[in-house]
Amino acid sequence: MKLWMIIIIGVVLSFISLFIGAIDIKPSDLLNWESDKTQIFLISRVPRLIAIILAGAGMSIAGLIMQSLSQNKFVSPTTAGTLDAAKLGIMISMLFLTNVTYTQQVIFSFAFALVGTLVFMQILDRIKFKDVIFIPLIGIMYGNILSSITVFFGYEADILQNLSSWLMGSFTLIIAGRYELLYVSVPAIILAYLYANKFTVAGMGEDFAKNVGLSYKFVLNIGLTLVAIISTSVVLTVGVIPFLGLIVPNIVSIYMGDNIRKTIPHTMAVGVVFLLICDIIGRIIIQPFEIPVNVTVAVIGSAIFLIMLFRGRAYAK
Repeated sequence: MKLWMIIIIGVVLSFISLFIGAIDIKPSDLLNWESDKTQIFLISRVPRLIAIILAGAGMSIAGLIMQSLSQNKFVSPTTAGTLDAAKLGIMISMLFLTNVTYTQQVIFSFAFALVGTLVFMQILDRIKFKDVIFIPLIGIMYGNILSSITVFFGYEADILQNLSSWLMGSFTLIIAGRYELLYVSVPAIILAYLYANKFTVAGMGEDFAKNVGLSYKFVLNIGLTLVAIISTSVVLTVGVIPFLGLIVPNIVSIYMGDNIRKTIPHTMAVGVVFLLICDIIGRIIIQPFEIPVNVTVAVIGSAIFLIMLFRGRAYAK
């Protein structure tokens, strides 16, 4: 599919997203600048759309970087423990810091996401049997371990319910002033594009990268830092959105190949379209209530993930 076609689909879905919800808003309602519906549109609907666009593009790019650097199509922030590590960092900050601030939560979440991802990459280096399906299963188990630690200490400190409700992937609470952290994903995506060719070379293996004069460790650290920045911004703003960074890069690679510089625009566009579709489904299926976007993404994403698992070897070659 051509990029301009995906963009047109995204624009149409964005328009739909702006005018659906518990409160019915029509384009004609915006003619009265002082009306309550106009204020709702500006304070809630527009920020929500921006958050969807940034989260969809960011998490898709994060998955693309991880798949390239790990040389595995089934690795993503979901299947490498990155999101679970970010959650653990938030819990630790709430547990050990008195009157924890938002900035402190950002720092802890970023640090744990980065360290957690580095640990996973170290685990990959020590695994001899690097089967295309075996690796993400290890990542899922690793993420479950981190998640179990979070649940245990959260339960002991009686903050589990607060943590779980806050980190549930949903755009329901997104309003002006509560989504701006997502803008940090913009420079991260720009850096990903600038380093795209280096990520592609690094994805061919450490020996190959060194033979062509590339600093493999430096590029690897840059990539994992970008993944941690994007994942942290999404987790702290929206919550955990599973499978997005896993399936979108795979869908794009089917018709675009594995050159990251060429696939980044398509990956961003497809990620935004996919997340818009999931969000719209969650908002219209049981109106006036709303299904959290992590539920719709998980249902659709898990089905696609199973299909890719069964056809994994064909996609990986």
